[in-house]
This record gives sequence, structure tokens and C-alpha cells, in this order.
Amino acid sequence: MLGFRFVCKTGMTYNQRKRPDLENHFLLSKSPQSNMGSHEATAQAFHGAVIHSLSTPGHDLEILPAALLIVEAQGVITAFHKDVKPGEVGSLIDTATTTLHYLSPSQFIIPGFIDTHNHAPQWAQRGLGQGQHILDWLSAITFPNEGRFRDPSHAQRIYSSAIDGFLRQGITTASYYGSIHPEATNILADLCLAKGQRAFVGKCNMTRNSPDYYRDASVEQSLRDTESCIAHIRKIDPEGMLLKHVLTPRFAISCDADGLAGLGQIAAKNPDLPIQTHFNEAEQEITATRELFPQFSSEADLYHHYGLLTKRSILAHCCYMAPHEFDKLKELQCGVAHCPISNMTVGGGFMAAPIREFLNRGIKVGLGTDSGGGFSSSMLDAIRQAMIASHAREVESKGRDKGLKIAEAFYLATLGGAEVCCLEDKVGNFEVGKEFDALVVDWQRDGVMTIVEEEDELDTVFEKFVMTGDDRNIVRVLVKGRMVREVKI
Repeated sequence: MLGFRFVCKTGMTYNQRKRPDLENHFLLSKSPQSNMGSHEATAQAFHGAVIHSLSTPGHDLEILPAALLIVEAQGVITAFHKDVKPGEVGSLIDTATTTLHYLSPSQFIIPGFIDTHNHAPQWAQRGLGQGQHILDWLSAITFPNEGRFRDPSHAQRIYSSAIDGFLRQGITTASYYGSIHPEATNILADLCLAKGQRAFVGKCNMTRNSPDYYRDASVEQSLRDTESCIAHIRKIDPEGMLLKHVLTPRFAISCDADGLAGLGQIAAKNPDLPIQTHFNEAEQEITATRELFPQFSSEADLYHHYGLLTKRSILAHCCYMAPHEFDKLKELQCGVAHCPISNMTVGGGFMAAPIREFLNRGIKVGLGTDSGGGFSSSMLDAIRQAMIASHAREVESKGRDKGLKIAEAFYLATLGGAEVCCLEDKVGNFEVGKEFDALVVDWQRDGVMTIVEEEDELDTVFEKFVMTGDDRNIVRVLVKGRMVREVKI
């Protein structure tokens, strides 16, 4: 049912894998020299249950009840032993220099979630305007809210809360749209770095079709502000360890030809920078775009003309695709940010994007919470809603586009998102050489997750967490091996 590879050599149910030293513990057990609560960089090792997606055509899950992950001081995974008895751990690590963490029997490790489409300013407007058509929702709800970010103190307060909230929900990497304001965008970048979240941060480019109070003064000023935000991120994180600026034309409706051309030129001069925009989101938006750019037959042709379709492009939504647009996205190696929650609550219809066709064609796909555009900022909810949308698409296509399995939806939230962001060499799963972005999940927490029974295998526990768990079950969040959030007991 899950579509995974299940690796288990213990011959026991998950709950029977108890160790004498952990009989009375349900949190991470620490060795005496442990620094899980410290920022001091030391090598670490984690022993216990590990679950992640594999780089296979079927996006299989690898489920390992007794694995050992070894992480160097800089946060890079140096070894991944997939079946290790507790008594064998000491022979595989340098106990004098490595902090060893045993997971309790109620815990397992998964990769951090990767949110490929997130409007950081909309943290304070989540749940508002549900059911409105997209352009009406922007005018009535979003632009007034985002206009408030001209006040740096407002930006500081909302962005700080937003990043904390996303980390709490296990989002270790986010591709953020900021507002049009360069100072607020720099504040967002500063906070991501300070709080340890991996992030793409973009200043929204908007030069028309928005209120006077929420519009760049001119194309030239919009591009200058973009360049200043790029410079700021390169100053505070010169090696790009956690941050990158992402070029962010909000959508074609809000940008004129000169603005799009200017951003295309910046993209050509800065091949390291990702690009993000909204793409074929709703019928109302598509019609307006064609009226503004009648010389182009599709949004794919439009963005390609201006140099904004590359392997670094993150295209949000992609609900309505012409046949040649599938071909163009595949040819140019663009990524799709699937946002199933907002697609079915804001925009003007039940918009089930053709995710199965994207996957069948080998087009990169990840999940986005589209925070503000829907009722939830949870990646777990995005996983569930992606499955619902895919089953609706299966009915709509008369069985051609098969619904997603849990393993596939989990892949979209982790390794698939990394591929969309061109970060698959860094994060997304636990391959040796990647950076250790991880969540420690604990089913033995107060909450509403389905009860775990004594006979449950690890795959069953995982399914219960994905389908019924929430942020209360995420007790540790690590980015590059550094713990950025911990639940205190």
C-alpha cells in the first residue's frame, strides 16, 4: 500500500525493539558529553529508527528500525549504517569525539520538510478569504496585508513568528516570497539565518496591477531593490550555507515587459540564483495574463522569452497545462511547486494539478504550503491534501492519472522538494555526503495521532504519523546537524 522498501532484520515488531538503557525513557537519550542543546559543533551519531525516500524511479521509502547515522561537526553525513545492534555502535564511532544519541523506541528520524512555495508575509492572514477568486482575494485580503510590511517593526514581529511556526512544523527549508519592501525582505533573511532555517528569500517584483500603496515605484527601482537584496544575503551568508536570494516576479500580471526582461538579465548574470513565480494557477489569472501579453500563446512561452525558465525555476501551482508546456518544463528542467491546499480553497474552483502526469514525464515536483493561500501551513496537511487532490484527478481523468501513495506524497515533501530547489545534492534524504536536516518524531506525545499498538511494525507507525500526527509529534528539528528546535520536557 505504501509503495516502500521495508528493511528490517530484527524479526521483531517496532515496539519490541527495547534496549535496557532506554526502558524508562521516551525522549532522546544523551551520552554524558552530549550537546544536543548546545550550538557547539561536534561530531554526532544517531542510533534508532530512520525513514527516508530513495532516489529511485518509484520513490521508494527505506524504513530502517535500527540504523546508525554519523554526522561530522559541520553537519555533513559521513556514514549511514543501516542495520546496527546497540552493542555494535561503539565499534563504529569514535566515542571520545562523537556525541551519541539513542532514539527511544517511540521515536524515529525523517528528513526535514522542504516547502517549495511560501508567502512569508501571509503568515498573519492564514485562513482568510477562502473561496474567493484569486484576483479578488489578492485585492481584498493579500495586498492590504502585505502593504503593512513597509513598517520594519511589523516585518520583524510577523517574520519572527512565521519562521518559528514553520520550524515547529518541521519545515527546515523554505522558498519564501517576501513583500515588495527591500528592508523587510532583508529582515526576513536575517531572521532565517539567526534561527537556522535554510531558505530562499525573494523580494517580490510588482510594477503594475496592484494598489498605489503596494507597487514598486518604477521598473528601475524594482530592479535596484532586487540587486540590493541579493547583495545583502551574500554579505550575511557569503558562502550560501543556508541562504540564497530567489528572483521573484510575483506573476506576469504584476510585471511589465521591461521588468521581466530586467529580471531575466539578472538571472543570466547570476547563475546560482533560483527563480520563482506563479504559473497557470487559476483560469482568471491565465485569462488576465493573455490579455496583458497577447503576443505569447502560453505562460511557458512568456517566461521562457524573458529568460525566466531554467532548471532553477520554481513554478507554483501549474494547475492548467497545455501539452507543449509539459514538454517545455521537461526540456528546461523546471520544477513544480504543488500547493494542493490553496488550489482547492482559493482561486475559483477545485483545482487538482496534474501531478501524476508531471511525475510520469520526469518533471520535478515538490510540495508547497502556500502559507496564507489556504487553511494550513502544515506540510503534513499538504501531504494529505496532495493525496486527496490526486484521487480527485484520478476520477476526473477516468483512471488515467493514478492517485498518489503515501510514499510518493512523502517524497514530494522531502527529496522531491530538494530536487525542485536544486538542493538534492545537499538535502532531501540521508545519503552520505548530504547535510543532516532532520526531524525526530515521537508518537508517544500528547496529541491526536492514532494510537500505536504493541504489534505495529514501523511502517504502520509511520503511516499513522503522516496521516494523523501533527507538530506535537515533532520533538527535535535539526538543520546542518544543529538543533534549531527542541521540545523541553
